Amino acid sequence: MTELFVTKLKPEAERFQVWDRKQAGLALSCEPTGFKAYKCVYSFHSRPRWYDLGKASAIGLANARKLARDIQYRVAQGQDPQAERKAQRMAGTFEELAQRYRDEWAIKRNKSWKQARTLVERYVLPRWAKLKPDQITRSDVKALLATIDAPVLANQVLASASAIFTWAIRQEVVTSNPCKLVDRNKVASRERVLSDSELPLFWSAFGKAGTAGTALKVLLLCGQRPGEISCMRREHIEDFWWTMPGEPVEALKWPGTKNGATHRVWLPKPVQELIATDSKTGFVFAGRRGKATNKALDSTMRAICDELGIADTVRPHDLRRTHGTKITALGFGRDAMNRIQNHREGGIADVYDRHRYEGETKHVMESVASAIIALAEGKQSSNVVAFR
Repeated sequence: MTELFVTKLKPEAERFQVWDRKQAGLALSCEPTGFKAYKCVYSFHSRPRWYDLGKASAIGLANARKLARDIQYRVAQGQDPQAERKAQRMAGTFEELAQRYRDEWAIKRNKSWKQARTLVERYVLPRWAKLKPDQITRSDVKALLATIDAPVLANQVLASASAIFTWAIRQEVVTSNPCKLVDRNKVASRERVLSDSELPLFWSAFGKAGTAGTALKVLLLCGQRPGEISCMRREHIEDFWWTMPGEPVEALKWPGTKNGATHRVWLPKPVQELIATDSKTGFVFAGRRGKATNKALDSTMRAICDELGIADTVRPHDLRRTHGTKITALGFGRDAMNRIQNHREGGIADVYDRHRYEGETKHVMESVASAIIALAEGKQSSNVVAFR
């Protein structure tokens, strides 16, 4: 191509390209309207990329060749100039990116999106809100985590920020995740369970803690996840069997189970008495304005620990662990515990073993509840026998 050739090139009925023999990958695109623009075409991961260099009359052939040469050099270094340009154009600020991530992905697919949003708003946005996402570096991530004293909390903040960048890469908004290769804090696996001597203390305290206290009693007696207990719906209970849909039910504000598998568990007699009512709809443990008591369980448990003077704070999830431990302590085995607590085991057995174990599940739930009640109320438990 020459400048004279570019000037005299006539449009045709359809768009066409003319390729430069002097600079590899440089093409002149001519539209039916007569508009002419230079393009640089290169291959990245075996896929063609078309990089718009600019209007032919504005940059000239010599500059187009120079720009195309620079693009090809960046490609040789392993870069993807077209993706980087798109990322810069779409990124906006990190605050805008976090908003897009929440609205377009997290709300629809991440059941813990509210917790992640709170972490991002409280710890990340005050430092990164007005920054361009592609300008945030690994050093920025490390500096952010250095301001958080609690190791577990720092790990959660890192995971929440990393999720935003991972999604942004898939959307071609950014090309890298600065949270990668940042070391997470080592934390010990939590093993806290209520001892037999603590059970009466907590049981009595639960009885004075209103709706949240009743929910904590049911959590201890059923062993399900705190988020599932707090969102228990009467629509899901039939003949004292509680069926938890695996997928979220938006109309009922049901969040779904953690592993996405529908789960069915027997409600033992003490639980039946705790939740007895004529109502057939709504949350079992409705808080203010009829909403679920999600946050109330944790705050109530902390208040009870303070009142009892217990330094090793008990969390709602520890009640679930206490229930699971009681299942195995009574001799029912880990398989029964996994089935009742909805732990996904995986493997070919899950495909072929469709036996529901309803009789065993009912017996286990009644036996464990009886044992816990006996300890909590200081009674002798003589009729708790492991299933054979």
